[in-house]
Amino acid sequence: MTQAELDPGVEVLDDPREATVEAATEGDEGDLLVAEGDIAADYLERLLDVIDYDGDIDLDVENGRAVVAIVGNNLKSLVGARGETLDALQELTRLAVAQKTGVRSRLMLDISGYRKARRGELTKLARASAARVVADGAPVRLEPMNPFERKVVHDAVAAIDGVRSESEGEGPARRVVVWPAVDGS
Repeated sequence: MTQAELDPGVEVLDDPREATVEAATEGDEGDLLVAEGDIAADYLERLLDVIDYDGDIDLDVENGRAVVAIVGNNLKSLVGARGETLDALQELTRLAVAQKTGVRSRLMLDISGYRKARRGELTKLARASAARVVADGAPVRLEPMNPFERKVVHDAVAAIDGVRSESEGEGPARRVVVWPAVDGS
């Protein structure tokens, strides 16, 4: 006899993780972020099994978002050219999380440290561009970037006196422009 048959007032869930998600969506933001990470890890583990890739999943919460990293050897094809495959996998993972939680996810996915390394490269680029703007007084337009890359550049430029940054363009052509600071900014 099942628990539901013994006590008709008891709700029985098909998937025990649903209780965690339900509690997290009713609890605080930290609980929801942990639940997002758990859901994402389950989704990505199943994906890795299907495509027959080996990788370990690391979970964390940073700056108000769940961070999931796949760590392992021979995962370059999951990153793709300029991180395009990684961006697509991140979006699919966010959709899988949103389907379970009912809440839009801002989850960040990294594979084999690609985003961490890219963050370092972009910070150097932002500093060099800011130095050129300060020296020449002319704006510097950077190559088109995805939202993650633009945010890294904007954050790096914001920490430098005498310059400011803005995004211009649409879709895949959207880029950061580093400008001399306007008086008072």
